[in-house]
Amino acid sequence: MPQASFVTPVVGRDSELARLSGVLERARRAEARAVLVAGDAGVGKTRLLDEVGGRAAEAGMTVVTGHCVDLGDVGLPYLPFTEMLGVLAADDRFASALAAHPAVGRMLGGGSDSARDVDGRLRLFEGMAGLLADVADVAPLLLVLEDLHWADQSSRDLLRFLLGRGVLRHRLAVFASYRADDLHRRHPLRPLLAELIRLPAVERLELRPLGDSDVARLVRQLERRPLAEATVRRIVERAEGNAFYAEELLAATDTESGGVPSGLADVLLIRFEQLSDTAQQVLRTAAVAGRRVEHELLREAVGLPEEELESALREAVGRQLLVAGGDDTYSFRHALAREAVYADLLPGERARLHGAFARLLAGQGRAAESAAERAHHYRESHDLAEALTASLEAADHAQRVGAPAEEQRHLEAALDLWPAVGAEARPSSGGVGRVTLTLRASAAAAHAGELHRAVSLARSALAELGQDADSELAARVRYTLAGNLLSVDSLTAAFAYSSEALAMIPEDPPSRTWVWAAATHAMAARHVGGNETALRVARRALSVAEGLRMTDAQADLLVSLAVFDGGGRRGPEGRERLLRARELARSSGNAAVELRALFNLAMGYYESGALAECVPWLTEGLDRARRAGLLSSPYPLEMRYLRLVVLHVLGRWDECVRAAAADAELLPAAGAYTVGPALYVALARGDMAAADRARALLEGPFDWMATLVAGIVLTDAAALRRDPGDAVRWTRSTVAALTDEAGARPEVAVRLAALALSAVADAATEPRSAGDEATTRRWTDTAAELVELARATATHAEHGTPQGPEGQAWLARAEAEWIRVVSGPDAAAWSRALTAFGFGDVYEQARCRLRYAEALVAAGRREEAAAEAREVRETADRLGATPLREQVDVLVRRGRLADTPDTDERVVLTAREQEVLRLLALGRSNRQIGEELFITGKTASVHVSNILAKLGAASRGEAVAIAYREGLITPERSASG
Repeated sequence: MPQASFVTPVVGRDSELARLSGVLERARRAEARAVLVAGDAGVGKTRLLDEVGGRAAEAGMTVVTGHCVDLGDVGLPYLPFTEMLGVLAADDRFASALAAHPAVGRMLGGGSDSARDVDGRLRLFEGMAGLLADVADVAPLLLVLEDLHWADQSSRDLLRFLLGRGVLRHRLAVFASYRADDLHRRHPLRPLLAELIRLPAVERLELRPLGDSDVARLVRQLERRPLAEATVRRIVERAEGNAFYAEELLAATDTESGGVPSGLADVLLIRFEQLSDTAQQVLRTAAVAGRRVEHELLREAVGLPEEELESALREAVGRQLLVAGGDDTYSFRHALAREAVYADLLPGERARLHGAFARLLAGQGRAAESAAERAHHYRESHDLAEALTASLEAADHAQRVGAPAEEQRHLEAALDLWPAVGAEARPSSGGVGRVTLTLRASAAAAHAGELHRAVSLARSALAELGQDADSELAARVRYTLAGNLLSVDSLTAAFAYSSEALAMIPEDPPSRTWVWAAATHAMAARHVGGNETALRVARRALSVAEGLRMTDAQADLLVSLAVFDGGGRRGPEGRERLLRARELARSSGNAAVELRALFNLAMGYYESGALAECVPWLTEGLDRARRAGLLSSPYPLEMRYLRLVVLHVLGRWDECVRAAAADAELLPAAGAYTVGPALYVALARGDMAAADRARALLEGPFDWMATLVAGIVLTDAAALRRDPGDAVRWTRSTVAALTDEAGARPEVAVRLAALALSAVADAATEPRSAGDEATTRRWTDTAAELVELARATATHAEHGTPQGPEGQAWLARAEAEWIRVVSGPDAAAWSRALTAFGFGDVYEQARCRLRYAEALVAAGRREEAAAEAREVRETADRLGATPLREQVDVLVRRGRLADTPDTDERVVLTAREQEVLRLLALGRSNRQIGEELFITGKTASVHVSNILAKLGAASRGEAVAIAYREGLITPERSASG
């Protein structure tokens, strides 16, 4: 939970901050302006003005703030200006200015504003203008007026006078905020704003709601612990760009209630309670309808004469609770306001109104379009039989328009209602039963990317089967469950259920059920190491499918054979099968199978190192998924990931980050892993918080791809911070988690091993130089384990054949790191690794080129090393890879590669690293450094490693010597000095 002392960060307001900062700059030149800052309650006006005020104070301006307070009809005159004067009076610099304007002193003495004393009021106003001018002559001045919508009449008059009488000709700026959503038609501030905005020196700045990505960033900055993507997405949806709402919703994430937090509800209901009784009645009725309601429907439901209804609506719109649409509809200005009004209804009142809306919708003759609304209203009015019928209609409509998530939701609602509705009132046509309905919900969940929910629903269908269940239905349930289990990597269980399904249905006579059971069993057998069984069953099922003219099943089986048989999807035979499968699936209209074919075509080209050929298949696949409403299903999710991987590998990092941000807006919770390549970019650019975001992927049920992405990020992050122990631990745990029941290691193991080896090689350098044989042997043993893992994985891939170009490149890097551990950098080994990544991986080529340059320096080939270092620096700068740039700069300094142009020779240490270096020079151990700086010994060790890297030093002593030589530290004077 956010800490009470934690200051809310400013996000998404760069342009506004720049604009206000520009006004302050002009104020310092006596060219100031006043800015009226408008925005809804909670949108961030106060935080923005606090930030600007802080910057103004840092720049030497005097900042005084006055707050207007809602005191109803008995407001205190000049309250915000009195508060400002109190601040100025407490500052000795302005004593003479205050003494020169005694009329103003009446405010500080608590004097009242007399409407009868016109001359006194004018003297007060002129005195205030003169005082502010004199204060601004002493130091540039910023006046901030908060909540101008609550200002008393006297304060409004004084503000009008000040801004209209040239006070802004001095070194002074005025920022005044007000709530735009509080300004109803007759609000007293409206005429003043209209008048002020016409003045040449006054401008208006409207704070609009934050974008979704900015709200997500705000939530993550407020919460110190990692948050699940689904939690962030839900807060973003409900906050609708309002920073205060987002904070309140975040604070309520640990509560069990899913409604509006009580404190927020109180705020939201204040304006509602100021309405007339009739307007409140209309809003309550509208809240039951939903966020948006048609005028005609609302009129019928509320039962008021047209004239009274229009008067009430005008009042609600004037108070900015409702917004009138151009299509004769009304919407709540904010969804949370609607939730608060709805929650305030009495239970009986709520049920009655829901029933009224259900009946009105049923009579409109728009069955398909209104089915979802009718289902909701019937359910809330406790008419369960009608709710069941409408839920099934809504599911059918969602299926027709390609909306699997909505189809799943309506089907699950129907399943909840099923036992509460008598058999005579349930649907009696189309073979609808609880088991078939559950199977359909499972399929919809899978298409929506809710894979674990799909498994749960399929298990429920299995539990519903009776002893005398039809064997074909029983088989369908089992092979559906098996397919769902494969998608969540529960492979042994999947094989058991697919075996049961196949045993329940005879192969002869041929049937569709047997073909699909066989197709599922072939995939399950393959995943548990039964390669021969998988090929035999798939070939036989393909023959039967051809005989039955089941083109979609033929396509699915051809994809399996393309992946399982011969050279796999990388070979020409595999590609030919995949192309044929794509055409068959397309002709059959089975989008899910077509997407499987397209994904495997793309993967085949990617694994062959043909990145350019991979992209068109991904584009086609994602377009097909979009048209079918299946973008959240498993294969399109993997296509999204692969598309970002290709952008990352090709060095198109900004494009990768933008695409990932766009994807994140749409992904289901199970698809969070797909933005992984953007985390690779963030880490390579020095954002170590990427490791926290990767760790969040491991929360919840096991997800194979999420574990893979997290493993890559966390291993590489450990290597970058020179923590070999952590790098090795993440490699081991990730490989163990991804190894299947048959003992087959994941292909990514070679990459993980190479990344961990880089950290181990760094750790082995110092003890080897110092002759510490025990430590060197320990790291060498660990490195031997890692390089064997890389070799075994790269040479025996999924099909028993060596991995493609990418896997071989990572193996080459692992071999080069292994040599670095046992004997130091080897130019030939790094040259091989550099060449191996030539299939297109820009960043990894640069990392290998850096090591190659390092090996050239060690071999005395400095001119060649300088040329390689220049290329690394250019790539690092183009990618924005700050850590890589720092590493090459260290090499240039250490290797004295002076002919490398434009290299910054200065070593830049952080403030913490400077402290650690000072203690290092005093001979402190890591533990002692930690104790003195109140950090752990492990953290101190990381800082020491970073210092050694930046200085290009092989030992602590060498680091201190270099630091003295370069003036980073100076000898401390003795006590007698």
